[in-house]
Amino acid sequence: MKLPVQDPKTNNFQSLEDIQARKDELLEQLQTDNSHFGTKWNQLFVSKEDNSKTAFIGGLLVNSITVIDFILTARKLYKNYGSIFGLGKRKKKK
Repeated sequence: MKLPVQDPKTNNFQSLEDIQARKDELLEQLQTDNSHFGTKWNQLFVSKEDNSKTAFIGGLLVNSITVIDFILTARKLYKNYGSIFGLGKRKKKK
């Protein structure tokens, strides 16, 4: 959403009352935009509660696959690069 921008040359203020009226108009517009953006921001973090068993099992399955993938990746990295960081097998000095 793009805010309207007025050319400062077109604002011909004749008195302090004109400036105050413009200030009040801008304040009202800012408050309206703030409430609009606040509503949109809060909608981003609304959790969708789905209490069905299939959703629970699906989430459990996805989380388990993620954990297994992490464990296998960590094991592979430790096996191949652990000695670089002093964690893996060290060669014995003779």
